[in-house]
Order: sequence, then C-alpha cells, then structure tokens
Amino acid sequence: MTVHYFHFTLGPVQGFVAQARRTRDFWAGSFLLSWLSAVAMLAVKKQGGEIIFPKVSDHYLDWLEHKGLGNPPPQGCVPNRFKGGWAKVPEDFKPELVAASIRHAWRELAEKVWRQDLADCPAATREIWERQVDGFWEISWAMSDNAAESNLLDRRKNWRTHLPPQEAGVKCMMMDGWQELSGIATPHAKGLELFWENLRRTGKHGIQTDLRENEYLCTIAFIKRRFARCFEQVKIEMPGGWTLHGWKVNASVPSVAYMAAAPWLAQVLTHAPEAELKAFHDTAKALTQSYGEYDTRLDCIDRALNQRQDAKLFWLSKSLDGNVFFESALENKNIYPDQIQAGRVKSALTALRKAVNEKRKGQSIEPASPFYAVLMMDGDSLGAHMSDADKQPKISQGLETFTNGVQEVVDGHSGFLIYAGGDDVLALLPLEYALDCAKALRGHYLDSFKAWPEIKTTLSGAIEYAHIRMPLGKVLSDAHQLLDDVAKEQSGRDAIAVRVWKPGGRHLEWSMPWQIAIDPDKNNVIIDRLAKEFQKDQQDTPFSNSFFFNVEERFAMLNDGKAQPFSEDELTELIAAEYLDSGVNRATGKDAKITLAEARQRIRPMLGQCFSVVRKLKNEEEHFIKSPQLNGKALQLIRFLAQKGVEHG
Repeated sequence: MTVHYFHFTLGPVQGFVAQARRTRDFWAGSFLLSWLSAVAMLAVKKQGGEIIFPKVSDHYLDWLEHKGLGNPPPQGCVPNRFKGGWAKVPEDFKPELVAASIRHAWRELAEKVWRQDLADCPAATREIWERQVDGFWEISWAMSDNAAESNLLDRRKNWRTHLPPQEAGVKCMMMDGWQELSGIATPHAKGLELFWENLRRTGKHGIQTDLRENEYLCTIAFIKRRFARCFEQVKIEMPGGWTLHGWKVNASVPSVAYMAAAPWLAQVLTHAPEAELKAFHDTAKALTQSYGEYDTRLDCIDRALNQRQDAKLFWLSKSLDGNVFFESALENKNIYPDQIQAGRVKSALTALRKAVNEKRKGQSIEPASPFYAVLMMDGDSLGAHMSDADKQPKISQGLETFTNGVQEVVDGHSGFLIYAGGDDVLALLPLEYALDCAKALRGHYLDSFKAWPEIKTTLSGAIEYAHIRMPLGKVLSDAHQLLDDVAKEQSGRDAIAVRVWKPGGRHLEWSMPWQIAIDPDKNNVIIDRLAKEFQKDQQDTPFSNSFFFNVEERFAMLNDGKAQPFSEDELTELIAAEYLDSGVNRATGKDAKITLAEARQRIRPMLGQCFSVVRKLKNEEEHFIKSPQLNGKALQLIRFLAQKGVEHG
C-alpha cells in the first residue's frame, strides 16, 4: 500500500491575527487560527492519517470532540501549517475533505455568532456577512510520495488561486479593505451610526462592552470580537461523520494600558494604606461603570495581593480599566467623556501616590510607565533539518516539550501568553520583564533539544516596546519584520532585536546575538541588568540624563568615518570618568560613594553592548564579527529601560 505525505497551510496569518484594535482581538485571531488548524489535523486523523509534525497534544485535540479532561486550552497552540512529510496519510486519503472540514467549521461558527447578535439585521448585512465568511480563508495543500520533500507548500504559493471578494462601501476599522456590516455607502451617513448604536443598545451577552461607540466592523472582525460569547455552545456535525465541539473560553485579556501599569500597580498594592486604595478603587469604578477586560491576575499583582493577606481587601482582586492609572488618559475626553468624574479619579490617584510615598519614607514612586512589550520568538534553522525524515520525530518531540513549558515561563514573568505552538511564541509583557522572559524562553528552547545535539537549532526573539497610544496592529505587524529582518538576517540568528515606539514614531532599534547579550556568569541580559543598576542610581540623584547624553555626543564624535582612535580599555577609562563626573556621587547614603574601579566595572559591560555584532556560522562553528563603529542606540535603550519610558527633567 502506497504511503503519501500531506502538506497543508491555512492563511492569511498576519491578515487575521495582527489586525487588531484591542489585545482581545489579538488573542482571538490567534485562538481561532489555531482552532481551525486543529480541525484540519483532526480531519486528517479521522481518515487514518498520522500527524508526524508538528506533534500536538492529544489534550488539545480531545477538546475538539468534547473529550478533554482538566482545564480547556486558553490560547492557540497549533501551528497553521504542517508540511514536509509531517502528515503521513493512506492511499485513499481525501485532501478535499480536510479543506471542506475547515470551511464547514468556520461557516458554522460564523452562523452561531450571527444568530447570537445579528439575526434581526437587514438583508444587505446578511449579504455582506455571507460574502466575507466565504471569501476570507486561503487553504493550500499538496501531496507527495517523498517524505523528504519539504518545500512543496513554498512552491504551491506560486499558484495564486485565491482571490478575496471585491469590497465596496465604508471599510472596517480593524481589518483593512473589508466592508463594515451596515452596508451604508458613505462614512458620514447617519444610518451608519444608527446601525451600530442600535446594535450596542439592544444586543445581549456583553455587546455593550465588546463594541465601542462609533466602532464599525466587518464580518471577520465581528467574529473575532464576539465568538467567545458563544464558543461553548458550538456543536457541529462534520464531514467524515464526527462532531466538533467548542468549550468555555475566557476572553478576558489584559489591555495594553493594564499590562503597562501592572508593575507600578503591584508596588501600590504592596505599600498603599487601605483607605487610599479603597477611595481610588471606588472612584475609578464609578467612572468606568465596570471592571476592565481582564479578571485573571498577573504574577506581580498576585504576589502583591498575597502579601496583604487580608480577606477584607477581596475587591483588590478585580482588575480596573488600565487607563485609570494614567493622568493623560483621565484628561482625554475621548476615553472618558465624564471629565468631572475623571477629575475625581485623577485627584484620588494623586492622593494614592502621596500615601505610598509617605509609607515608603522618602522613596518616591514614579508614575506608571506608559510602555508595554510585545514579545515574538521563532526557532532558527529547523527547516534545514526537516528534510531528514529520521530527525522529524525528534524535532516534533523537542517542540512539544518546548510548547508545553512556555506558559509557565511567560506567567512567571507577569506576561500574558497569546500563542505558543511549534517553535513560535507570542506574548504581552510589562516593560520590566520582557528581556528576561525572552532569555528564559531561549534557555528553555535549547534545553528542549539538548537530547539531540545533531539538531542544531536556536531561538531568535523580537521585542517591541510600545507606548499605549500606539496602534496595536502597527506594533504587531512591525514585530514580524523586526524578528525576520533584524534578529535573524541582520544579526545572524540566535539573536534578540528590540525596537522602541513612542507616539511620534520609532525611537530606537538595537539587536545583538544572544551569546553577546547574555552575561554567562550572572545569567542575565546585560542591557537589562545595566538598566536596573542605573535605575537604582537614579533613585538617589537624577544624574543619568546628562551622563547618557554626554556619552552619546562622544560616540558621535568618534564615529566620524575615520579609524577608531581609542582601544576599548581607553574608552572604558574615558566613559568611567564621565560617569563619575555626571553627578552619581552626589547621592546620599552609606554606599553612595562610587570609586573609579567600580565605575569601570559598570562601564565595561555597557561598552560591550555598544558595538554591533553579527553571528556567522562557518563549518557549524559560531563566529562573531564586531563592528568598529560605536552604536549609541544601546545607551538610549539602557536609559529608556532605566526610566521605564517616563521622561525626567
């Protein structure tokens, strides 16, 4: 009996996942893409096929048939493709049945959302709905008798057989180019506003919070926003004679504002007196009328609350809307039209900070950082090993081990995991924990493949530090380019790349191979450690701005296109002297005096991060090529992290 190898992919990935207005949309796109990919895998298995790669937990697939035990999957963990001999199928296998299963599952889920929210809408809306449901997904597959033929899907991409439908009218605010659901022809027509306001006013199942005022969505965006309210009721009779089920999902995802404020909030919860805490909580609750979109605590918040050990403070476990922790948001009438109540919250916030400062006896608490982090990671060089059929089971097992441990790592760094499947990771984190989380995930990835030294693979990462007012979709889209073009191509893989986005645009970019970025003796990311050390100095005296600006000027003078006139030892002496002269020794306290020797110890590792390095592989041996030009972006990144994006005078 002839054995065939089935290759499959589902997309568009970025067009579905990265186009988001809220973090919840981000999660929903990833979850649904993973769910549909799992449907494809189960459709293969129902025909007697075997998924060789990627190896997906039976726990996840069991939930598709209502057989799952324990807690249901909270996020996506199934890659959107299996290729290169990764699905071994029998001779009578029907690829068309896999594609039909995906389309049927998608249509039935869409119909469930329609009946929940839109059943009374006009025929024009139904026409748009059906056109977009049927026209969105691109499903590609290929078959081969050769287990080592791993590039079939890449070749298949050259056949452009999927053409999205033509879209007229007013366009969706989330998904570029798709018509919103009212069918109104012009954006200024009153009927457009009436359609969506009526939907918000008369709808059920939390639609008032799921749809913002003046927010217009297409079918795809609407399904992403609303499917979680009915996913538990999904029960679909599938082609092939099996039944597909949904399960209860918690669509509660931390907003970017809540994620940014979390470490600051943890400090407040640890030190603030009960009276001021309750006054702020009650005033903010009166403004927002409800709690935020997140009801599961982050690790730093959890630890702070556990320290209180006071049952009377149970209300602290509820997550307020993250915007209430930022004065700029409270002053924005587009966010909070009730500016009178917003002013009361602002006053309560000031009183809360003052109470914390008094309790900490002079150690003032800074305002909450308005920056959060998007972390994206991806394995390196696995494709080169996948053409070897003997390695495929080992790779599959290594990736399963990695995927199963990602949640614990991200949770331990106060992050929210969006997706972990195969060698891909996507997570949201507070600014303070992102670099260390990326390092920990890389270590976990290397450990997952330690049993097979012949499979030489590493993990590259990209971190986008973004201001909470930056469009989320732009940040997510940029993360892909940062990972692929900078961490992998520019720095040579096994690298970390960072960008900082301020409201005015890109502020800085820095990248480094992991071998250079990590201090092997102290097991930390050097840039991250230096930022925390400079931050500690900053608590005693605001010296750091002048120091960093002066050093950046020195770098600019040295990077004049001529040969570097100083050795690294000489540069260390110069910058150490600048460090001492910047005012660091004006700090108070018994340990305030810093010697020249101690300054050298601080400056030497910092200088090591200020030369761009490219990782090269030659005969499977690593070589690191260092640029002779100084890179001031490393200094800017240290200063940004030390100040958490909060500008000081």
